[in-house]
Amino acid sequence: VQLQAYGGGLVQPGACLRLSCAASGLTLDYYATGWFRQAPGKEREGVSCIRGTDGSTYYADSGKSRFTISRDNTKDTVYLQMISLKPEDTAVYYCAANKWGIRTRNYEYEYWGQGTLVTVSS
Repeated sequence: VQLQAYGGGLVQPGACLRLSCAASGLTLDYYATGWFRQAPGKEREGVSCIRGTDGSTYYADSGKSRFTISRDNTKDTVYLQMISLKPEDTAVYYCAANKWGIRTRNYEYEYWGQGTLVTVSS
C-alpha cells in the first residue's frame, strides 16, 4: 500500500495550489482520505477529510471556505484545492487513509504518504 502526495511548492500569498494524493495497493472507494499538515515546530493537524463511499467531507476551521477536498475514484486520487493561501498555511502536507470514515486525529489513520512541502511567502 502506498500513498503519494505531490503538488506542493513555493507560492506567494493569495495564490492557489492543488495537492494530489495518489493511492496504490488500495481502493479509495472504501477508505476515508485525510489531509494533514505540519508546520515547523508545530504538531501535525488535520486539515480536511473525504469519505470514499459517499463523498462526505470535513474541514478544519483553518481551511473552511479556502480549501476544497475532492476525489476521483477512477484514479484512486484525492485532491486538495487551496486558494487564497496565507503564510500560515506553510507546512508539509500529508495525505492519509483510514477505513473507518471521517476522522481528524493522526492515530486514526492506517496509511500515510510521504508529505509535500507548501511554502507561502512573498
